[in-house]
Amino acid sequence: MTFVTPAVHLLGWTTFNATVAEKLTGWTTDAVDGQALAEFAGRACYQSWRKPNPATASNVGYLANILRQQHESVLEHGSATFYVTGVSRSLLAELSRHRHISLSVLSQRYVDESKAAMVLPPAVTDHFTAKAGLGNIAADARSVYNAMVTVLTEEGLERKHAREAARAVLPNMTETRFVVTANLRGWRDILRRRWHVAADAEIRRFAGLILAELRQVAPNVFQDFPAEPFGTGA
Repeated sequence: MTFVTPAVHLLGWTTFNATVAEKLTGWTTDAVDGQALAEFAGRACYQSWRKPNPATASNVGYLANILRQQHESVLEHGSATFYVTGVSRSLLAELSRHRHISLSVLSQRYVDESKAAMVLPPAVTDHFTAKAGLGNIAADARSVYNAMVTVLTEEGLERKHAREAARAVLPNMTETRFVVTANLRGWRDILRRRWHVAADAEIRRFAGLILAELRQVAPNVFQDFPAEPFGTGA
């Protein structure tokens, strides 16, 4: 039985036209793209283009103040899109509970799941007996799935209808893949809840991967997030 590991890939990220911003306001920034856009949006609220306060003259300082004031609406103008693989249908169900995200998910009606990979729950990664047991369950489920698809198509059902019926036997640990988009405020909300010791282990691992990617493109937006999950050592 094949167990896969999760991966997140940044596909899209908001760009910012600094030339237009400077032409309109005379304002410049040391940041780019979504971080610059958040600062521009905040300054537009007060028309504060001259940067008289050294503490907020830089993008990191300005956004630090925004975060302290919880004026996070300006973060909604920038967004990040990921292609996610190696996660379970169980994780997908957890993630779908969050609002203001956009999901495009692998279709089990159209995609052949006869050789679907499985995602091992983090808690049993090093537990030989539990891992073997889950492997047996997954193999049995795939066997029943294949038999159902074969029988139903032989009886005249279209392939997609046979698959939509057979998918009922696939376990929550079946791998899924999806594209997910959220604005930066939305990602902060998700990560505050999922990058936490109290969160489900798989989605906490997923949140750590997302946070690592977001730190690459928007470190100033996530400057107040800890390296270890929230609640660690509490």
